[in-house]
Formats: sequence, structure tokens, C-alpha cells
Amino acid sequence: MTEGSGTAGAPRAPGRLRSILAGSAGNMVETFDWFVYATFALYFAKVFFPKGDPTAQLLNTAAVFAVGFLARPVGAWLMGLYADRVGRRAAMTVSILLMCGGSLLIGLCPSYARIGVAAPILLTLARILQGLSMGGEYGTSATYMAEMASRKHRGFWSGVFYTTLITGQLMATGTLLALQAWLSPEALQAWGWRVPFFVGGGLAVAVWFLRRGMGETPAFQGRPDERATTWKLIVRHPRESLIVMGLTAGGTLGYYTFTSYMQKFLVNTSGFSKGQATQITAAGLVLFLLVNPLLGALSDKVGRKPLLIAFGVLGMLCTWPILATLAGTHDLLVAYGLSGAALVIVACYSSVNGVVKAELFPAEIRALGVALPYSLANALFGGSAEYVALWFKTQGAESGFFTYVTVVIAGSLLVYLFTPDTRATSRIAED
Repeated sequence: MTEGSGTAGAPRAPGRLRSILAGSAGNMVETFDWFVYATFALYFAKVFFPKGDPTAQLLNTAAVFAVGFLARPVGAWLMGLYADRVGRRAAMTVSILLMCGGSLLIGLCPSYARIGVAAPILLTLARILQGLSMGGEYGTSATYMAEMASRKHRGFWSGVFYTTLITGQLMATGTLLALQAWLSPEALQAWGWRVPFFVGGGLAVAVWFLRRGMGETPAFQGRPDERATTWKLIVRHPRESLIVMGLTAGGTLGYYTFTSYMQKFLVNTSGFSKGQATQITAAGLVLFLLVNPLLGALSDKVGRKPLLIAFGVLGMLCTWPILATLAGTHDLLVAYGLSGAALVIVACYSSVNGVVKAELFPAEIRALGVALPYSLANALFGGSAEYVALWFKTQGAESGFFTYVTVVIAGSLLVYLFTPDTRATSRIAED
């Protein structure tokens, strides 16, 4: 059977939309569960790492955050192969169960005062489960979204795909704002931080049921009868894999710098209160959420490459001055404006990065090709962002982190310049 023929033909519009929305809901919940850790780290750092000053405690929680990222390539490898062999829907169903288990484990984990060193060990195990889940989730859901979307609107749906990521992160921030309003700081510190982990676990169970009713993509149904293997990815698609790593490095570092780390930066460096830092971060995420589909739709008109180059140029020129100004300001309006501007720049990358990766690979190896190289770059540059930033701060050279982010984005810009525009060279044959 050829791709796009017979049962592998384009799905009807209502079914296509239902499947895309079902995939998006799961992606949103998994991202919520993933970012709850980073969002509430200011409160539970003392619970699992009681010794040391606030920066040292955050450094320990950031190290565990990075461990979760190291598990993501393993999850991307396993789930990518599973998605290319068994189906996108099957892999997405397994990934949500892993996320559920990790979230509930953190919510139930006793403190260091009660079980000693076993507490941070269990915390690390939970993050590994979540890392396996997220590693598999991104590549599979990005592939699913790109294959389900029509040719003329893949950029738009790529922006929507990233909006679900942002919505999940915004939900995590909104949960923190709500708990800060409803609970005293003492109650939030003592037990309130556990609430979102239970909420995330419950939502994951609901999504598991939802995903079981999703349709499979025409591209997977019509793929060549060829078993996906890691060796085939390495031998047949080394260039595409390196492109994915290169275009991801600067984008993921910029994303995590101006989202999850920004909250700690505004408290630990700029001197804003935890509540103010959360509000600034939330406002930036709302803007980020709105801009991504618009830029994705723009890529359907002008191509993916111009947006990636815009991110590379603006990120290289503006990152250092934005972070340096934020470090020294106590003006809320300035912080709101700079945080929002930084995320608009990042949106030039995030709005199209999912579809660009999917358009690089053929259907029989697409999920693995999207997931594995992305997760490797994400682990190296995204997962380590907070740890590297805090390390520079402990060394008394925080501006070194500003330079580091700028240099990595400049490296990705070189990749963008020499990569063909995938809107014109897409390997997704179905409409």
C-alpha cells in the first residue's frame, strides 16, 4: 500500500480535529506534570535537601531536574522505536502512564527528616520515570501532530502543539499562584507543594482513557513494511539527526532559560518576591502561548527557515542585554516587558520546531528520528540550563551564563542558515 492511499488516506476533518485535540490534551497534562517540579522547587527544596543556603538547595533540586533530562533520551529511544513499530497512539498511551507514576511518587514521597537519604533517592527515581515519559512524549506527539495536520496548516498546528506545552507549564504556574493565594507560606512549605503532583497524577489517568480512543495517523498506516531500528536511523539519516540536534540546542536552552529558570532568577538575583516572580513568569507564558500559533501560521506562508533565522539572530543579539537588565532591575513593568520580549524571540523557534523535525524524516523512522536527537540535545542544553546558571552564580560570575546562552544560540543559527526550508522539502507525503 502506498502512503496516502486506501485506509491510509487523509482522515475526515472532524476525526482529524478530534485526534489532534486528544493528542494535545495529553501533551498538555504531561507538560504540567513535568513543570510542576520546576515551579514548586522553591518550596520543596528544603524538604529533600535540608542542609545549606537557599542557592545550594536549589542547586541540588536543579541537579535532580537535570537527571530527569538525562532519562529523556532513553525514553525517546524506546518510545520512538515503539511508535514506529507499533503505532503513535500506542506509544502516547504508555508515556502518560509513566508520567502518572512519577508524579504520584513525588506527591507521596516522605521528607528527608523522616527517611533520610532515601528521600532524595526516591525523588530522583520519580524524575527518571517522568524523564522517560517526556522523552517518549515529545517525539511521538510531535510526529502525530505533523502527520495528522493538513499540508497547508502544518505550521499552524505545530504552533498549537507548542501552545499545549506552554499551557501545561502555565497551568503549573497558575496552580502555584492559586496555592499562594489560598494557603499560608508555612502551609505551602509544609504540605501544599504536594497538591499539584496529586492533581497531575489524576489528570494523567483521565488522559490515558482519552488517548485509547484516538485514531492512528495515515502516515503510519501507509508506511513501508520495514522494521524501524536505531542502526537505520544512524546509517541512513545521520545528517537529519545532526540537524535536529543543532537546531534544538539554542532553542531549548533559550526556552528553559526564560521559562523555568526565570522564576528562580527573578527571586535569587533580581530580588523580587516569590509571588512577584511567579506573576512575571505567568504573564510571559500567556504572551508566549498566544504568539506560537500565529508564528506557526506565518510559517505556512513564508516558510520555516525565516522564523528559525529570526530566533537565531535576535537571540544572539538580545539575550545578554535582556538578562543583564533583568538582573539589576527592581521595576515590575521592566521585568514584565523584558520577560515577554524574550519569549516572543524564543517563539520564533518553538512555533515551528516540531514540524521541522517531523518533515525531515520518512514515516518508517520518523518518531525515532524526531525524538532521539532532540532528547539528546535537550538533555545537554535544556536540562542543564538551571544547573549551569546556578553554578555560575555560586562562582560569582553570573554574567558568564548570559554569554553561554548567547554562544549556544549563535551555534544553532549556523545550522538554521545551512538547513533547507522543510516546508518545501517535507517528507510527509499525506495531506
